[in-house]
Amino acid sequence: MSQSKRPDVAEIRVPFRDVDMTGRMFLASYISYAESVLASFWSSRPDVDDEPVYSPSKVSCFLHRPLHYDEPATFTATIDKIGVRSIGFLISIDTGEERAAEVEIIWQAHAPEDQSPASLPEETRDWLYRFLN
Repeated sequence: MSQSKRPDVAEIRVPFRDVDMTGRMFLASYISYAESVLASFWSSRPDVDDEPVYSPSKVSCFLHRPLHYDEPATFTATIDKIGVRSIGFLISIDTGEERAAEVEIIWQAHAPEDQSPASLPEETRDWLYRFLN
C-alpha cells in the first residue's frame, strides 16, 4: 500500500493475492485496505489526555463494481458521522474517475477502566469536524 502525502489517502494496485479465480478482488480485501488507511488517518489525530478506547461496532462494504487484478485504486478516508460516543468513517475506493466501493466503519468510544460507553474528547471532536463529509 502506497501512502500519499495525505494521511487519509492510500493507493494500491490490486495484488494477485487479493483476487479470486475470476480476477475479482475479495470483499475482505476492500475492508482490510480500508482499515489500513483508517489507521494511518487516525494516527494523525492530536494527542489527548485520558483518551477513550475505540472499538468497531459496524463494518460494511458497498460494492459498486469489483476491482480486478493489477487495477489501480485510491482509498480515501473521511468522517461520515460524529456522535456523542461514536465516530462514523466512510472510506471511498476509486479507480480513475469511477467509484468502485465504499467501506463504512463505525467506532464506539469506551472508558479504558471498565469498557463503559464514553464521550468523545472535545479535542478529538474538533479535529474530526475538519474532515466531516
